[in-house]
Amino acid sequence: MLTGCSAQAGSAGASPSGNDRPPSPRRLRVEVRETLPHDTSSFTQGLELKDDVLYEGTGLAGHSRLSAGPPGGKPSRSVSLPDALFGEGITLAGDRVWQLTWQNGVALERDAASLKERRRVPYKGEGWGLCHQSAPDRLVMSDGSSNLTFRDPRTFAVNGTIAVREGSRPVRNLNELECTPDGAVYANIWQTDRIIRIDPASGKVTASVDATGLLTPAERAAGADVLNGIASIPGTDEFWVTGKLWPKLFRVRFVPVG
Repeated sequence: MLTGCSAQAGSAGASPSGNDRPPSPRRLRVEVRETLPHDTSSFTQGLELKDDVLYEGTGLAGHSRLSAGPPGGKPSRSVSLPDALFGEGITLAGDRVWQLTWQNGVALERDAASLKERRRVPYKGEGWGLCHQSAPDRLVMSDGSSNLTFRDPRTFAVNGTIAVREGSRPVRNLNELECTPDGAVYANIWQTDRIIRIDPASGKVTASVDATGLLTPAERAAGADVLNGIASIPGTDEFWVTGKLWPKLFRVRFVPVG
C-alpha cells in the first residue's frame, strides 16, 4: 500500500495541470506623463530622487561625475571623479550617497548634502547598479551578471546574494537598480529597452516593462546610447527614466500591456 500511495502521489505531482509552474511576469509598458530636457553629455549610470532633488551619477573615464538638482534643470551641485575612475550606479542611504565604479574596485561614500567624498571602500568584481532598501536596511548591488548582492549601507560589507530568474532562466546584464517602498527592485537590462521588477526575497522576476519608443529614430541616430536610469517618485506610482547621452528625461507610469 505504501508503494501504491507513493506512485499515486508521484503521478499527481507529474500532472500537466501547470500548477507547479511559476507565474509568468506581468507585462507592462511605459505611459509618458511628462518630458523634460536631459544633458546629452551625461553618460547616465545612476538616478535617484529625494525631496524633489534628482541625483545623477555618470560614467566614462575622465567624464564621470555626481550631480544634484531639480529634474530637467541645471544641477545645483556637481562633483567630478578623478580621471582614472569610471563612475557607475548611485544610491542614497540616510545622509550618505554611495557611488560605484565600474572596474576600479572602489565605492565612494559621499555626504548627501555637499556631495563631498568621505571615504573609499574596496570591493571585488565590477560595479554596475545600486539601490537602498529601507526595510530591511540594506544596499542592493548589480555587477552585470544575473546576481544581486546585498551589502551593509554603513560598511559596504556583503550580507548575501540572490540569483535573478525569469521562470527558470537567469536574467543577465542587470544594470541600474531602483528600490521602491513596496520592497521591489527594478532593474534596467543593459543593451535593451526593458526594465524588470524583481522580488529580492526570491529573485523572481514579477514584471517586465517594455520601454521602447521613448526616443524618436532621429534622436537615437543623433548619438543617444542605451536606456539606463530609473528613479521612483516618492508618494506616487511614477518614475523618472532616461538613458546614456539621452536628450530627454521622462516621467512615466508602468501600466498593463493591452
